[in-house]
Amino acid sequence: MKILIVEDEPDLLESIAQSLEKESFLVEKAMDFDTALDKLLIYEYDCILLDIGLPNGSGLDLLKELKKENRKGSVIIISAKDSLDDKLAGLDLGADDYLVKPFHLAELNARVRSVLRRKKFGGQNTVELRNVSIDFSARTVKINKADLVLNRKEFDILTYFVSNKNRLVNKTSLAEHVWGDQIDEADNFEFIYSQIKNLRKKLKDHNAKIEIQAVYGLGYKLIET
Repeated sequence: MKILIVEDEPDLLESIAQSLEKESFLVEKAMDFDTALDKLLIYEYDCILLDIGLPNGSGLDLLKELKKENRKGSVIIISAKDSLDDKLAGLDLGADDYLVKPFHLAELNARVRSVLRRKKFGGQNTVELRNVSIDFSARTVKINKADLVLNRKEFDILTYFVSNKNRLVNKTSLAEHVWGDQIDEADNFEFIYSQIKNLRKKLKDHNAKIEIQAVYGLGYKLIET
């Protein structure tokens, strides 16, 4: 899952990022209003950790922009402000949760996992698709109750397709979501094709009753078979 941290305290920003990366999240960072706004208008995120007090702007104004653009990512406000008015304002603007500084990183990680499960998978840690079982917390996949070994990116790709089941996914959206904004530096998408090819082969070789179907010239779609 892809997360944007919007936080102007460098030490806290790095601590949060390192903690989430250890949980296998793809993390991007912004330290001020303008950088955050640019990222939010260009890229899609599963979860946004948002400080209210930012240089040259307010996190609440970023929430307004997200609402105006109808962005679907979950938002957790992380702020030193513990006033009821700020909390209510954030929740009214679409935030999913509110965490007051200082907080334990373990609690933040738990809140992130909770809002992602709630929004993406109905609150469940595991998803069953035909004979395939995916445990998002343990990052494991079973087919007919036997383990399917995937590397980190293969698992991330599968998770993205599962969360977009039966929807067309183009290569650009997939690349940005799984590899982050570093994808801008890539010359081509050959490495993505390679990962998808390997994942499709593993699913087929293990008789999975789901398939990542290529839609010529457009992208891919995960379907049940």
